[in-house]
Amino acid sequence: MYASLLNPPTTLFGSFERLRRELDDVFGASGLPTSIRSATPGTVPAINVGRTPTSVEVYAFAPGLDASRIEVTLDRGVLRIAGERASAIPADDPKLQVYTRERGTGRFTRAVALPDDVDPAQVQANYKDGVLQVSIARRESAQPKRITVQ
Repeated sequence: MYASLLNPPTTLFGSFERLRRELDDVFGASGLPTSIRSATPGTVPAINVGRTPTSVEVYAFAPGLDASRIEVTLDRGVLRIAGERASAIPADDPKLQVYTRERGTGRFTRAVALPDDVDPAQVQANYKDGVLQVSIARRESAQPKRITVQ
């Protein structure tokens, strides 16, 4: 059953990935980007950011959280999402041997710089099915207008 956990990876890249995970488990993630992505791989929660003609939409994928423990703030054009995820593995079971932990636990914070045309007085946040959706209205002056040709 656990034989696949004990056998080494069969590729060189698999070996490096396993070593990286083991080092992250021992020392914690370094916080240094390892690719050209906008965040360090494994950053929690993962986010998507987009806009419509009337709003900026931010989606944070954070299943298993209590909505009352998620903090959402908007200050000087920066949206901050913070919270804490508890471990699902019992810490007081001496018989349990954990081989790997891929689900992050503990406090997290994500910050998103928003465009200058958002209206900080019009923000809504909803958490449903593990997805936090934050909708920030764009100022009316920034929205596209159709001009009638005469």
